[in-house]
Amino acid sequence: MPALSGHLTLRAAAGADGRTVLAHQSFCAPFHLGKAYWDGTALIVNVVNATAGILEGDTLNAEVGVEAGASVLLTSPAASRAFTTRGAGALDASCRQDYTVAAGGWLEVMGEPLVPHRASRYRQATRLSVEPGGKLYFTEVLAPGRAAHDEGWEWEALQIDLSLRLGGELIYHERTRQSGEELAAMAALAGMGKPWFATLLLVAEELDREEGWRRELHGLHRPGLRIGFSRLRPGAWIGRLIGDGPRALREALASIRERLQPLLPRLRADARKL
Repeated sequence: MPALSGHLTLRAAAGADGRTVLAHQSFCAPFHLGKAYWDGTALIVNVVNATAGILEGDTLNAEVGVEAGASVLLTSPAASRAFTTRGAGALDASCRQDYTVAAGGWLEVMGEPLVPHRASRYRQATRLSVEPGGKLYFTEVLAPGRAAHDEGWEWEALQIDLSLRLGGELIYHERTRQSGEELAAMAALAGMGKPWFATLLLVAEELDREEGWRRELHGLHRPGLRIGFSRLRPGAWIGRLIGDGPRALREALASIRERLQPLLPRLRADARKL
């Protein structure tokens, strides 16, 4: 099967009636866009991979912009699967994602897990840019492999870049290039064999006004679940989660989202999968 070069371009704007609309949309395979709908809180946009997953040599590019006054929940109904790469000389699969939020805009990216299959080679770069007064709630989840095939950290090469700019200033940049063996060692330190990892990036001034939320979320700690939040700079926070399986992590992410709703009411948007 030939490799695909797919793109997704979305621009969300505030409509005259106060609802958010897609002022511009463009996409091609393997991206597919479900019909967006307004739930009274945010415009729910479902992005679907129309193929089985991300295949050898595929290149994906996504650009999403949220204008002032617009509110968007961007989600997907299924995990992103990076499939096995065939032998020497094969091309890596790659994905680049750019998200921008204007002052007065809200964007929530509710990412489903990235599942790297055995012997896969995959590169992903995500760039987040928020203007002062914009708000962001971004979730990224990494699975150790296919549980049904008893896989754990068996990819050949995995690179994940994640950066956040606030008002044009780079305030966070992480590059994950660990081998499966290195992540397995990290998992052992946490007392878990094949845990799932999640990163949260939050930009909202409200989080600085009442820090009791952080103590409450740290209280979710239990055997098989580790949670920590740190402030990157005023109005910007990072959260880390390690769970001993998909259920533990999914339940923790749902609890965090629910408990932050009094501070961030836009989190009341319903993606119909929580």
